[in-house]
Amino acid sequence: MTQTRIPCLLMRGGTSKGAYFLAADLPASPALRDQVLLAVMGSPDARQIDGIGGGDSLTSKVAIIQPSARDGADVDYLFAQVLVEEPRVDYGQNCGNILAGVGPFAIERGLVAVTGDVTPVRIYMENTGQIAVAYVPTPDGAVRYCGDARIDGVPGFAAPLIVEFEDVAGSSCGALLPTGNARDVIDGVEVTCVDNGMPVVLIRARDLGRSGYESPGQLDADTQLKTRLESIRRQAGPLMNLGDVSQRNVPKMCLVAPAQAGGALSTRSFIPHRCHTSIGVFGAVSVAAACLIEGSVAADLACVGEGEEKQLSVEHPTGEFTVALRVRDGRLISCGLMRTARWLFDGVVGVTEALWRGH
Repeated sequence: MTQTRIPCLLMRGGTSKGAYFLAADLPASPALRDQVLLAVMGSPDARQIDGIGGGDSLTSKVAIIQPSARDGADVDYLFAQVLVEEPRVDYGQNCGNILAGVGPFAIERGLVAVTGDVTPVRIYMENTGQIAVAYVPTPDGAVRYCGDARIDGVPGFAAPLIVEFEDVAGSSCGALLPTGNARDVIDGVEVTCVDNGMPVVLIRARDLGRSGYESPGQLDADTQLKTRLESIRRQAGPLMNLGDVSQRNVPKMCLVAPAQAGGALSTRSFIPHRCHTSIGVFGAVSVAAACLIEGSVAADLACVGEGEEKQLSVEHPTGEFTVALRVRDGRLISCGLMRTARWLFDGVVGVTEALWRGH
């Protein structure tokens, strides 16, 4: 049986890896598109052996990009999380790591022209309806990938790429504090439900009898803890205006503890059932925002410093993630971060012709 060849750019964006497609190169039907993406990644299968996914949620991601018809945006970006062991594609969230590759992809594919040593690419994030601006290094008329910037969770060095966000508060839940409270109690445990780009439920690790400094492997093996977290997560979903989240990847769960390495806070995040070896971009942004909210479970643990311009280092199992926050009159105005990206493979990925035709 012949195969259909689909143009694809495989990229590392931040600490994730994904397949980047032009929307026009995928089926117009959402249902058929999902079947194609599952086949591309090799899901459902723990190894994703018959696809290009890496058997991990961090490497089973897709970016779908097209020129934007919206004022103030250059491209539209739809993020798809292809589940590894389930025949399902989730569009219920953004991914800030994969977002880091969207600007370079848009320039590589000719959707955005280089404008100088740094080319701003305005990206409309379809999943949540917000705009992000990626400042892509483009000296000599092309995207530069080599540089001296380093981010935890990625070996080596690369060119720094700055991403700024405005008005991401409540992007999925409708409000920065979707329950209306800085602190709620679920299953007898104090939590803070926050959405500053990613719905997250924060819990003090000590309140669950943990230190918050355990390794991801230790936490993944802690079935009692994971059962408690899932119970809290499912109850938090409706409270956060997310409805039934039993089949969704949000909200993320995050254990917090005092920083150990001079940062603002130490974290152990789950996405949603497996402990992340680092922390997601928007997850870090939401956690950093919670540190500034009086009465949150993070506020009494965090070191945030003074002034309207704050650099909060969110510690995670493999390092730290620095989030820049701008506050005015006690209100969060904007946030930004530094990522790196690199294209890994530019070519075509194959799916069976029968699948492509919807048979």
